Amino acid sequence: METLETHRLNANETNAIATAANWLRQGRLVAFPTDTVYGVGVDAFNGTAIERLYAAKQRPFSKGIPILLSDLADLDKVAAHVPAIARKYIARFWPGSLTLIVARHPDLPAIISPNDGIAVRLPACETARALIRAAGGTVAATSANLSGQEPAQSGGEAMEKLDGLVTAVLDDGPTPGGVSSTIIDCTTSAPRILRQGPITAAELFSIGVAA
Repeated sequence: METLETHRLNANETNAIATAANWLRQGRLVAFPTDTVYGVGVDAFNGTAIERLYAAKQRPFSKGIPILLSDLADLDKVAAHVPAIARKYIARFWPGSLTLIVARHPDLPAIISPNDGIAVRLPACETARALIRAAGGTVAATSANLSGQEPAQSGGEAMEKLDGLVTAVLDDGPTPGGVSSTIIDCTTSAPRILRQGPITAAELFSIGVAA
């Protein structure tokens, strides 16, 4: 994989988000803050860019790439079907630390997931959402680190971990860190919790879920 010049952009500077979004639209890799840790993302509909993301992260293709949204209206771009129970979870917990697995939209590149599902989340981070919105509303993103490493929790850490592998790091200071999002699979008749996170099983049970 070629070594890139990695630009560090201050998220508070004029045009920083627009510049980073333009690179995403060009198929480049960009690291950016989320409501937990820093992520690294690409255009969710660019199969070549997604392949580059797997290579940069040294991530096996058996582990799909989640999609982050800027707004709820963007969900139908990436989901072929969103069941009623998933809509209830969304109404209660988005934006926030809940990742839903739903049926993958056929327009998405097959490489983004090893099966017919796609993990999707609406983050509670305004910088992330502004970037994703400027890039078109959907970004395929995973944690800013090589697979097996601890994820970056600041722009400086993202630079250390990904320098030469990504086009830019959008630096907005430290992120909150904390526990990774709760993941619930909504592709089955009875939704299943795949990973416990900040949103508890009890909270999900209050709406209706099988553990």
